[in-house]
Amino acid sequence: MVLQPGDSVPAHFTTWSADGLEVMARDEEGWCVAIDPARMQCRIYDTRPANCRRFAMAGSDCRQVRADYSRDAARGIPLQMA
Repeated sequence: MVLQPGDSVPAHFTTWSADGLEVMARDEEGWCVAIDPARMQCRIYDTRPANCRRFAMAGSDCRQVRADYSRDAARGIPLQMA
């Protein structure tokens, strides 16, 4: 996810893309590094990027990502709807 001007994400959660854009870093499985894998919650929720703020929890996009995830059993991390 590309960061926008005004986003105040701690530097250790970010990296730079090949195109020179500041983005949220990903772990080895492709998850955003701000996600706490034990609780599946954002560790920087109060300072999350603007693009994350536009992604409504339990909204249609959220439900689609969760549905796609549930088809990918290889990750092995159960998700629960709040």
